[in-house]
Amino acid sequence: MTDTSPQPPELMRFGWEEWIALPDLGLPAIRAKVDTGARTSALHAFDIEVFGSNSAPKVRFTVHPIPGRDDLVIPCSARIVDRRTVTSSNGESESRYVIASTLRVGEESWRIEMTLTDRSSMASRMLLGREALKDGINIVATERFCQPELSYDVYHSTQMRKTAPNRELRVAVLSREDNYSTRRLVEEGEKRGHTVEVINTTRCYMAINAMNPEVHYDGKRLPRYDAVIPRIGASVTSYGTAVIRQFETIGTFCVNGSDGIAASRDKLMAHQIMARAKIGMPNTAFAASPQDTQSLMRLVGTAPMIVKLLESTQGKGVVLAETKKAAESVIDAFRGLKANFLVQDFVKEAAGEDIRCLVVGGKVVASMKRTGAEGDFRSNLHRGGSAKVVRISKEERETAVRAAKAFRLNLAGVDLLRSEAGPKVLEVNSSPGLEGIETASKKNVAGLLYDHIENQVRPAPVRRRKPATS
Repeated sequence: MTDTSPQPPELMRFGWEEWIALPDLGLPAIRAKVDTGARTSALHAFDIEVFGSNSAPKVRFTVHPIPGRDDLVIPCSARIVDRRTVTSSNGESESRYVIASTLRVGEESWRIEMTLTDRSSMASRMLLGREALKDGINIVATERFCQPELSYDVYHSTQMRKTAPNRELRVAVLSREDNYSTRRLVEEGEKRGHTVEVINTTRCYMAINAMNPEVHYDGKRLPRYDAVIPRIGASVTSYGTAVIRQFETIGTFCVNGSDGIAASRDKLMAHQIMARAKIGMPNTAFAASPQDTQSLMRLVGTAPMIVKLLESTQGKGVVLAETKKAAESVIDAFRGLKANFLVQDFVKEAAGEDIRCLVVGGKVVASMKRTGAEGDFRSNLHRGGSAKVVRISKEERETAVRAAKAFRLNLAGVDLLRSEAGPKVLEVNSSPGLEGIETASKKNVAGLLYDHIENQVRPAPVRRRKPATS
């Protein structure tokens, strides 16, 4: 006769060492020492920094999950649940932050608490104390790897970035202005649980050295940010790009790099970069000598034409010369001021309108048509222009993406003119405003930017190191 009475659950066997995963922290495989003599679990961590509000503090830290592989760094962050003094087996006491995370072993998972400490001298990157061992676990001290084994190969997998968690980030917005764009970036980041700090670019200063490059602010070293969003004004381009270069040296992800920002601000260089990438733009000419005025104008074509200062922003320093004589007068005036300028063909069929395409992470996420104020050929919103949502063509979309890519910008406002010969790029803006484009398109552009940031700062797969050959 078959026994149908309930059978007691099979005990989960743990050896003195097991493979575990901490999916909340983006650690899919780590070897842990099981120690019932220790009450609290501990995870190897370094670069430990507290951030967030006093009421909900968080901690940012990094982990070397593979012993001996300091080149593999996994950034992590978590809420702080406690701070605890832990006494080691040699009698030394240390105050540690306590975090909570899901522990996964085989098909089972449960929540545990662990402290953060430097275990670089230990063979195991994780210590599992008795508080983390749920009821029903049978410890077999003479065995190891009783549970399914994992592999460090997962850190080399292309799935690593896709499966990493969207952790809470520490983000810096480099901005000197309390405007709509800055406020939206703070608001959207905090809504997602990130800590967003606005840093005045000109109050940053730098320690430049090979061993420990740093950025300082108001007398203190700035912490290690997960990402930096540059909002660099045209008047501080040189210093602002120097600050961004310092963050790049440290290894911080910068939404727009220093080279791309500098190139986009130098209108002569910007047009040369677009020409090299074969991106359509109005015929443009540049010369330094007054003797070349007539030749310069002939390169562009016939009047009317645009004379544009290299340092012009928001439509300032841009003049429409409707006749050849007017163009000569404007050029002579600019030369008299020892100003650098470009001469461009005036695209008549654009009729005072242009298209602003907002590119995020290599995709056009929003677009609007800008129309200049009555009697003004310039369509800048700062000069009284108006904007409305517009559907762009495939060619216009591809042109905008190619332009942003030419400057290696993850966030760019690409301004296009609709001409009979196809789209022509007027400018690539590396610090585009969000108010006009969000209002016209009704899209959450700030949110789309954070989608890109969150994807970029996830742990990236790394290549295996080739074994040394004798």
